[in-house]
Amino acid sequence: MRSNFNGPMKKNIALVTGGYSGEAVISYKTAATIDKNLDRDKFIVYKIDITPKGWYYELIDGRKLEVNKNDFTLQMDNVYVKFDAVFIGLHGTPGEDGKLQGYFDTLNIPYTSCDAATSAITFNKRYTVAVAAMEGINVANSVHLFKDSLLNGTEILQEVKLPVFVKPNNGGSSIGMSKVNQKEELEKAIVKAFKEDEQVLVEEMISGREFTVGVFKTKGNIIVMPITEVISKKDFFDYEAKYEGASTEITPAEVNEYIADKLRDSARRAYTIFNCRGVVRIDFIYNEVENKAYMLEINTIPGQSEASIVPQQVRAMGWSLKEFYTKLVEECFDEK
Repeated sequence: MRSNFNGPMKKNIALVTGGYSGEAVISYKTAATIDKNLDRDKFIVYKIDITPKGWYYELIDGRKLEVNKNDFTLQMDNVYVKFDAVFIGLHGTPGEDGKLQGYFDTLNIPYTSCDAATSAITFNKRYTVAVAAMEGINVANSVHLFKDSLLNGTEILQEVKLPVFVKPNNGGSSIGMSKVNQKEELEKAIVKAFKEDEQVLVEEMISGREFTVGVFKTKGNIIVMPITEVISKKDFFDYEAKYEGASTEITPAEVNEYIADKLRDSARRAYTIFNCRGVVRIDFIYNEVENKAYMLEINTIPGQSEASIVPQQVRAMGWSLKEFYTKLVEECFDEK
């Protein structure tokens, strides 16, 4: 049974962070922002660090308690902690690819992200664009490579035109990503991407302005957040541009309503088609020559560090992060 030492009104929330990939460093930044802004009048927050060595809750005195994975509970001295919901602040595997979501589903514990199926599909960039294309959303041409693929550079470039982006097919944060302008650069870029993943995506570059749109659901209503334009100081929006200040982000974007409407409509449609839950961030390139918005990918656990795009968009809405995170937690209860 659940201890009532916390009082009858507050909910026990597990804020999960860490992870098993190189994106763990981003997870800790995300979790720090969420932890700071979760409403302590409504929630008692336990930050759970999920690492390859174990799942832990760190006490004030520095002791680490291991989570009971059989039922996702904590035994703290004489106190038994059962969680009412999980706030997922973990990028990469196992928090963004559906593995944790499936685990929490088996335990019937609500959580703040997309479900296991949606998370697994959107974590795979190729499957994401394939589903989107089938539903009439514009996407770039691409080639999907597996580790044992026998395709060579000449064969790849018969399918896609230079310049191309070469990136690990699973994961986010632009780790292992390259832009290739010349055929001679292609093999090196593919080798680099394969160091991060068993699958690689080679995708035609779409010329245009880069936008990203946060979308979330509250009380069953899909809300499209203010649009952000991303202007990279690098050749493209890579890891340094995303996380080390090598980009300029304008929120709300300075864009005419015709383009804004196309982006909002595409974002809302993608959220619906992929059966998303919680907050996601959808990246687009808008090609002004064709007057088309091309969807690049869907981030189901978007970064939440203070400088990240979703917190920027929350502030542009006139909301506080505390208010926003409360809505996300409340919605996960409503989904149940």
